[in-house]
This record gives sequence, structure tokens and C-alpha cells, in this order.
Amino acid sequence: MTKPVLIVGGGPAGLSAAHALASAGQKVVLVEKEDRLGGAPILDGYAKLVPSHEWAKDAIGAMVDRVQGREGVDVRLNAQVQSFDGEPGAFTATLKDGTKIEAGSTILTTGFTHFDSVNKPEWGFGTYPDVVTTVQVEQMISSGKGIRCPSDGRVPDRVAILLCVGSRDRQIGREWCSKICCTVSANIAMEIRELSPKTNVYIYYMDIRTFGLYEGDYYWASQEVHKVKYIKARIAEVTSDGKRLLVKGEDTLIKRPVSIPFDMVVHAIGMDPNVDNMTISSVFGVDLNKYGYIAKQSTYAHLAETNRPGVFVAGAATGPETIDDSIAQGQAAAMAALNFKPAGKVAAE
Repeated sequence: MTKPVLIVGGGPAGLSAAHALASAGQKVVLVEKEDRLGGAPILDGYAKLVPSHEWAKDAIGAMVDRVQGREGVDVRLNAQVQSFDGEPGAFTATLKDGTKIEAGSTILTTGFTHFDSVNKPEWGFGTYPDVVTTVQVEQMISSGKGIRCPSDGRVPDRVAILLCVGSRDRQIGREWCSKICCTVSANIAMEIRELSPKTNVYIYYMDIRTFGLYEGDYYWASQEVHKVKYIKARIAEVTSDGKRLLVKGEDTLIKRPVSIPFDMVVHAIGMDPNVDNMTISSVFGVDLNKYGYIAKQSTYAHLAETNRPGVFVAGAATGPETIDDSIAQGQAAAMAALNFKPAGKVAAE
């Protein structure tokens, strides 16, 4: 392909696609709306990643380093595509600053948005300062300052992690499982116990979905090695008795109400579609699925393809996804874009 491949989004999937294409000698233009590359793991200050236990700043940072400044990769930061015209092999993307980019094909790696816990007000977020999200706890851990209650800086004696906040909840329009929350929460629980052995950690769950090979290393290890306690429950509300937070609900195993005091409550927030997906859909002429993620064609015959020929998609832009799978999908999309031939060129050959 004589023209570059345009990659929109500089998270793990986009970095993976850019590296794969550059390694094959294909020119790339990588457009990122933020002021730096790395996506959520870097921008949101993730701590240790599942399943490698590498620090996000090191693992994803290394992916950034091998793309940024690399010959053949043109990185545009603080940039957004305003219009996208043309046909496969001859696309023109116009950035908001008026810059035009010629591209043979495009890969959308625009990621996701973390669920905003203010949409679950009965569980205390926004009302009580010691009700936080998993992202905020990741930031505490990655900062090196340890686990502290935001209200007064004390080390919590008891922490509750509430699963499925913004996932599997039809009442707020989130029917999907966010795939990674159970495993990430078990990982965070173990990290809290390692940093603060005197802190007791409880995980409230509907079901546990530490899928695949994660079961032993996270679900069982968190209980048997790190002594994290699991409570199968339906949460009604998170309130306060004036001194501590109260998690109220029903223990669904013993079928009775429970109300337990905690120093800190953590929302295991799910993965929402990118808040810009309606705009992305309009600009690039790609369909969204019924949940609001970018729709992709059947994987069995159309690897990484969208409904628009020459426009591919990878990673959490298509739905909840792990970082490792997003990286793999980025490489697959790169292969699809590299091998793509416009219909007219195929006919000519």
C-alpha cells in the first residue's frame, strides 16, 4: 500500500497495530485526541496489569516508546478527525485543525469509557468521599502512597469491593458483562492485602467471572493466599452511620438482610462504549451495535472489518475487552489492513 494506514486511537490496540504495520514497512499516521499515547492504562494511572503483574507504566509505556519517534510512524497528538471522505485506497481524513491526511485504509482503536458511578447514586458515590472506584484505587497503588481513605487519609481497616457497577444492570441500560471487572477486582484486593496486611477486604458479587485461566491465580488465590472474603449478595444501598459506611443488602446464600460497616467502599466500574461513538459512527460511516459499540463483521470471514470497506476496528471499541486481547486484535487489524485490496484493484489484477 503506497498511502499510509490511518490509526485512530493511541491505546494498547492502536499501539499494537502501529508497531505491527511499521515492522512490515508500512507507513502509519496515528491520531490521538489526548496529549499523550497509552490509552486508559497510562492516562488513568493503572497499577499492575492482569495477568502479567507488570506495572502499566512499564508495560504500556514500553509499547509507547517503540512507536513514538519510530521511522514510518507519524504521531499526531491533541488531534481529532473531523471528516473522513473518499474510498478504499484513497481516503482523506481532515483533522479539526484543518490538516488533511491521505490514507489507503483506516483502523479504529478508539477504546471505551469507564462507567460513571454517579449513575448508580444509591451506592454512595458522589455522596460519601470514601466511596471510590477501582480506577481511583489503581491510582492510589500506582502513586506509591498506599491505600488511604480520601476523607481523612487513614489506612482503612475494612474495605468492600462491589462488583458489577455499571454492568449486567438493565435498570440503567447496561445489559453486558464488562468481562474484566471480576479479575481486576480480585487483583486489586490482593494488592490491598499486600500493601496493608491488617486491612480486611470483602468482595460483594452476583456471580464470579474470572474466565479462562484466571480462576486459580485470582479467584482462588485471593481467598486461599490473601484471605479476601467473598459475599454473594444483592446490594440495596450504601449509607453511613456517621462514622463508617454501611453496605446494606441481602446475602443471597443465606437469604437474609446484611448490613456491614466499612471504612472504604470501592465500585468495580464497568466498560461503557466510548462517549464519542455516535460522532465516530457519523464521521467514519461505520455502524454501531445495539449497545453502542462499533459493530464488526463476522470474524470467521471478515477479520477486523466494519461495514465500510477499508475501515477496520480493534480492541475495546467493539465491546468490553482485556488489554492482552486488545493488543492481539490490533495486530490482527494491522494484518487485515496490510492485506486489504480495494475492489477495483482486485478486479484489475
